[in-house]
Amino acid sequence: MTKRPILALMLALLSAPQYAGAQEAVEFVTTDSVTIFAHLYSPSSGETRATIIAFHQAGSNGPAEYGPIATRLTGLGYRVLAPDQRSGGGRNLGGENRTVAALGREAASYCEAAPDLEAALGYVTEAYGGAIVVWGSSYSAALTLRLAAENRAGVVGALAFSPASGGPMVDCRGEDVSEMIKVPVLVLRPESEMGVESVAAQAELFQSQGIEVFVARPGVHGSSMLVAERVGGDVEPTWERVEQFLEQVTR
Repeated sequence: MTKRPILALMLALLSAPQYAGAQEAVEFVTTDSVTIFAHLYSPSSGETRATIIAFHQAGSNGPAEYGPIATRLTGLGYRVLAPDQRSGGGRNLGGENRTVAALGREAASYCEAAPDLEAALGYVTEAYGGAIVVWGSSYSAALTLRLAAENRAGVVGALAFSPASGGPMVDCRGEDVSEMIKVPVLVLRPESEMGVESVAAQAELFQSQGIEVFVARPGVHGSSMLVAERVGGDVEPTWERVEQFLEQVTR
């Protein structure tokens, strides 16, 4: 496995949003030989209840999207792996997508990032085992649903924040396989998106399949609906539903 210089890893950690807890930079390789860089956030004390693999939205990266979210999750006893997928960057929330930077080219398409999710699940399964929750944001929420549909051993639940289904997702939409998912799923949407015709249709389909769709009021796109500074309002009701779901699937 190719290793980045220690200095580069240290700089990546320093540039990430502040996180109060143990963290480390890790790497793993996909089936098509792409090295994926990720941040691993661990509870500071006590036993780990489960591992959450948290995938970022378009134009972003793991620590930028999940630094503040991981603080709360690790405080609840969850280990959090936040990969930098090959489709991402730093324009949305800052920071550097180390996977894209190492590839030395433009970010890949959304569907092309699917092997990154597979590799992350493989890494966690081999390194830690136990219960695994897969968590996606926007385009990666759609890919997360597809990952969950494969009924992988160890995956006990899936969270999908604003799952994308537009033109760029035509070959990898989550709703095309959602009826195959056997584990509990929670889909979350900000109220502002529910008036979009395609979003409403997607939500109706999910609900007809027994998948809960939670509407965040207030909320913003993707996993950022859990960060008060990004929402500009009270995010506790959304956090409460997320925590209830995690408790349900990892008890």
